[in-house]
Formats: sequence, C-alpha cells, structure tokens
Amino acid sequence: MLDLNRLATFVAVVESGGFTAAGDRLGMAKSLVSQQISKLESQLGVALLTRSTRKVLLTEIGEQLYADIAPLLLAANEALDRLGQVKASGLLRITVPVDYAGAVLAPLLAEFAALHPQLEIELLATDEVLDLLAERIDVAFRLGRLQDSALHAIKLAQFAECVVASPLCMTKYPALTHPQEFSALPWVAMTRLQAPLTWKFNHGDESCTVRMRAVMRASAPSSVLALVRSGAGLSVLPDFMVADDLAAGRLVHLLPEWTMPAGGIYAVYPSARYLPAKVRILLDFMRARRMT
Repeated sequence: MLDLNRLATFVAVVESGGFTAAGDRLGMAKSLVSQQISKLESQLGVALLTRSTRKVLLTEIGEQLYADIAPLLLAANEALDRLGQVKASGLLRITVPVDYAGAVLAPLLAEFAALHPQLEIELLATDEVLDLLAERIDVAFRLGRLQDSALHAIKLAQFAECVVASPLCMTKYPALTHPQEFSALPWVAMTRLQAPLTWKFNHGDESCTVRMRAVMRASAPSSVLALVRSGAGLSVLPDFMVADDLAAGRLVHLLPEWTMPAGGIYAVYPSARYLPAKVRILLDFMRARRMT
C-alpha cells in the first residue's frame, strides 16, 4: 500500500523548493526527506524529481503527480485541522526557563488561553531540564543550543546576544574600540553555559574569539542581569532580557556593531507519530507570534 506520508513529503519538497527547506517545514532531517522520496520513486517505479547541486526539478511524471495529489492532501489536512480544533482540550503541560517565561512567553500563553478556553494550561517555569516523558510534559520551550536527544524539536525564532554593562561601570574604563578589549575588563559569567568565558564576535569580514576574565559567577540569567545592573561587570545577555534596561539607560550595549552568533528558541516535544491537536495548535500559534 502506498505510504501517504511519502506523498506529503514529496509535496513539501515541491512547494519548498528543495530537500533542506522541506525538512525544515516538516521537522525532518534532510537525509530522511531524501530517503522518503527515493522510496516513493522506487515504489512507483518512476523518477519524480531530477536533482542537482543547486536545485530540485520535477520530471514530467512528477508534475502530473503533484497536480493530482496536492489538492487532495490540502483538503485532507484542512479536514484534520477542523477535527483537531474540536478535540483540542484537556491539560496542556508546558515547561520553559524562568526568565524567558516572564519576559516573553507568559503574555503569549495568556493570549493563547483566551482563544482556547477548553484547554487547561499548566506552566512549569524552571531552569532545570525536565524529563518530558517522566513529567508528562507536552511541550518544552528551550533556548540556545539543543543537546542531542530522542525528542523532536522545531526552531520557532532566534534572539540576539548583547554585551552589556551599567553606565557607571563603564565610566571607569577608556572607550572601547574592539572586542579584544573585553578580556581586560571584569566579567560576570553565567555558569549554566557550556563556555561562559569564551565568546565569538563578527564585524563584516572580520571575526575574533575573546576569552573573558570572570570576577563573579551566577547560574541564572536574572542574577547575571542584577549583578550587571549593579556595576559588578560586563556580561552577555539575550536582547529580550535587556531591551527595557537599554531603553531606560540602565544598561549600555557595548560595541553593537560587532555581532555574536544568534541563539535559537525551540519547541521540544516527545517524538510521536501523531502530534496531539493541542500541541499542534500551540505550535501554529507560536509560529505566528513574535517570540523575542
């Protein structure tokens, strides 16, 4: 029997323009997308796509199949969406880092809850990485770099990293001209990071990696922020955490022309063949919102 998931993958490749983009759309690895297409072609006994290093093109038979199958899959998905809206009820358990919950996610969840009063939402704000299966958690929102696991993850947004300090702190030092100068200044390190004292900076074609000198260490972003506000030293914090302080002049963004690698905001959930309607609706809602 023909695997309908392979047909859906084929449609995603056509509409996305390639295997990588289709993988991002479906939440699948590029290699798995390619494997599914190869299996579909083998099962049908025809070539549906021609592949090159730059793009993927439809064969004549591929064009016919897409024209026939795409409207049917769209209608099926719309029917399932209507069914999912009806069944999106019950308890929805979500975990998120404490600082991100207060700064960004809580207002979005309040809006989501108002749209779906049939759902009961439980928000677990903690910096501990919880076991989703053991704790019966539906979705975890995680920031930064994900660790490899058996869980499924999709990237929803990204945030910028900023080197910040209090204006009083910076009056003690000459005006900065290059990130290498950070290494001689007092640094507040966030110990929960894998390498809290090593940071990479980019400016046009130039890049550099700087090793900082810690004078204080803290495990939580909110504690780092409080120490920086108090003049303890410089540190790197996400833009959504420092936006109000920068606007009010409580902090200054140092060398903003030098950018740092962006951090990712991910939704993580237990791997499952069928995504619960309540989770799918939440993810669709968050994709359409500003999450920083």
